[in-house]
Amino acid sequence: MSTTVFAPPPIITMPITGRTERFAVGRVFCAGRNYADHVVEMGGKVSTEPPVIFTKPASALVCDGADVPYPRATSELHHEVELVLALGKPLADASPEDAVAAIYGLAVGVDLTRRDVQAKAKAHGAPWAAAKAFDHSAPIGPLTVLENPMNAFTGPIALSVNGAVKQSGDLAQMLWSPPQLLAHLSTLFDLHIGDLVFTGTPQGVGPLQRGDYVEAQAQGTTGFSFTVI
Repeated sequence: MSTTVFAPPPIITMPITGRTERFAVGRVFCAGRNYADHVVEMGGKVSTEPPVIFTKPASALVCDGADVPYPRATSELHHEVELVLALGKPLADASPEDAVAAIYGLAVGVDLTRRDVQAKAKAHGAPWAAAKAFDHSAPIGPLTVLENPMNAFTGPIALSVNGAVKQSGDLAQMLWSPPQLLAHLSTLFDLHIGDLVFTGTPQGVGPLQRGDYVEAQAQGTTGFSFTVI
C-alpha cells in the first residue's frame, strides 16, 4: 500500500442540529446573481440566464460559531447571507424533481467577499477566486436535516450586524429556485454526497469591520452568529 509524503488534510465537517454526528463536506459551490434586487444593487441587469457559478474550498468554512478573522488584501469586506443546500445523493443531468429528493439538509451561510478585489476582477474580466475563495470566507450554521423533500422554498432570510438588520428578503425571491439551481448545476458537474450549494443573496450587502457581531437566519435552518476579529 502506498503512503503519502505528508499527512493528508483533515476532513472538513459541520455540525447537525440535534445530532452528535457531523456532516462531511465535499465541494462548495456558490450561485451569484440569483436575487433580482441584489443584481440591481450591484449595478447589473436582471436576466433569465442561469446564475453565475463559482466555488470556495471546503477549508473556507467556519463552523460552530467560531470567530472570523478579517482577511488581508482587502479594505472592503462584505457580507452576503445565503440559504445553503447539503446533498445526500449524487446528481448528474438531474431534473428539478430529482434535485429536490437529493437535498439532505439546509443551513444558513454567509458568503464573505473582498468587494474591492472583486470590483477589480470584474473590470478586467478576470475570475473571482481571490475575491470569494479566501480563508475563512464561508461562515455557516449547523445543518438542519430534512425529514421530507421540500416542494416550496419560501420564508424569510436575514442578516444583522451589531443588532441592526442589514439584509432582509424571502427565499421565494430567488430567480432560480433551489431545485432549478441544482438541476442546472448538475449539467455542469457530477454532484456528490457531501457537496454544499450556496444559493445567492438578497439585497442589502454591505461592509464588515473588526469587532462586528453578525447574526444570520433563514427559513428552515438553525440561525447562527459570529464575530469578526
